[in-house]
Formats: sequence, C-alpha cells, structure tokens
Amino acid sequence: MSGVADFVHVVEPAHRPRTPTLLLLHGTGADERDLLPLGRVLAPGAALLSPRGRVDEHGMNRWFRRLREGVFDVDDVIDRAEELAAWVPVALEHHGLAAPVVAVGFSNGANIAAALMLLHPRLLDGAVLLGGGYPLQGREPGAADLSGRAAFLGVGLTDPISTPDQARLLADHLSALGADVELSEHPGGHQVPPAVLEGARSWFEGRFGPR
Repeated sequence: MSGVADFVHVVEPAHRPRTPTLLLLHGTGADERDLLPLGRVLAPGAALLSPRGRVDEHGMNRWFRRLREGVFDVDDVIDRAEELAAWVPVALEHHGLAAPVVAVGFSNGANIAAALMLLHPRLLDGAVLLGGGYPLQGREPGAADLSGRAAFLGVGLTDPISTPDQARLLADHLSALGADVELSEHPGGHQVPPAVLEGARSWFEGRFGPR
C-alpha cells in the first residue's frame, strides 16, 4: 500500500478557486523544487504537487532506470509508473488537493508522465510533456481509453536526447487512444523556449483554466 511519505515531495496549495492540481515531474538530475517556477507560470494560483524521482543514477534523481542514453528499462518504466500512480491519489487526499489533475513533465519527467497516461489512463486529466518521447519503447500500451484526456507536447527539432521522431510517435499513440493532442515543434534542442512555454500556457488556460 502506498503512503504519502513514499515520495519526497513539496506541495503548494491552490490560491485561486476552481483551479486544477499540477503534478510536477522533474527531469534527470533535478529534484522536487525544479519545476515549481514552471508550474506557477503555466497555471498561476493552481495547486502544485511535486514529488522527487526515486531512482538514483550516479547521484542523479530519475523516475526509472535506463540501460544507456536513449534506451529505457521498460520493465522498470512500467513498475515505477505503477508506484507513482498508486501514490498520487494518496497524496491528493492527504493534502486536500482537488481534481482535475494535470501532469507537467520535462525530459525524464515527461516520459514518466506519458507512461502514466498510457498505463493508468484514468489517473490524469491531461499532461504537458516537454522534451519527452514514447516511454514504452517497442511495446504497445494496451487498450487504454484516453477519451476526454488532453496532452500538449513540446519538442525541439534538433533535440539529441528526446528526438522529434519519438515525440511524434508518442503523439500518435496518445491520439490513437482517444486523447486530444497538440504537438508544438521548435527549432532548438533539449530545452523549453519562450514560444513553447507560451503555447503550453495558452493550451492549459483553454483546457483547464477557471470557468
């Protein structure tokens, strides 16, 4: 059984009514505080729930193991996604946080957020996936139903870590399962330029902003 202490995490309560909860998922080598500024930009006043990945790769925090750069341990992806999926509802209840729940992930964090959508389709209402790709490398997600869910994907056309092909593959899988997907490509590499950030903010406001 998952407990709220299973993941080191920080919480910022909502400061505006009828706002969603953002599940912030950091990239490799970062921690639970890394994406707090991004969350505040995407959804001012929303509740922020930001855990720390539990995999240690040579002193760097990650969400799942990899065999080498760009090659994931897919069995570990599945196991770690299950752990996180079990923890999220416990943390929401413990901290009194409300639905809808939207994941915001960068790089490795985007990959575990994508795994949550593919493997636990009722957990999240949406996701902002920045610098991520298809996390199940070579495996199909099964018959998940993502109807009513939405995702914004941001990817750099010269990204050597999360390539455009991987982001497009992820977008195709999410769309095939019924999600409403917006793919934003930019000419840069493994970063989030202002134009993509603004696109994500506008997408979020249109989908999940206060009504």
